[in-house]
Amino acid sequence: MSKGKFPGMGNMGNMMKQVQKMQQEMARLQAELEERTVESASGGGAVSVVVSGKKELREIKINPAAVDPDDVEMLEDLILAAVNEGLRKAEEMVAGEMAKITGGLNIPGL
Repeated sequence: MSKGKFPGMGNMGNMMKQVQKMQQEMARLQAELEERTVESASGGGAVSVVVSGKKELREIKINPAAVDPDDVEMLEDLILAAVNEGLRKAEEMVAGEMAKITGGLNIPGL
């Protein structure tokens, strides 16, 4: 062995630098994604929503024609469908962008 160094330790240092760089990129991307939004609609556009990358509902628009006092349940269903689809799209957006940084690694909590 050479002067107290372990074989492969240089590679470990490089790997740690790569991990730190990836962490910095992920933090930057997470901040950016919190500001990005996706839009979803249901009922042929009767209800539309905007959801952030932070998975927060930012906006709901309801076409007045979708408001029927005799069928409130239908409007509720349209809202649920639009919100759930918006949340799914936001999750896909975040996962897709994170995969670009992590190279597809499955890192828990991200």
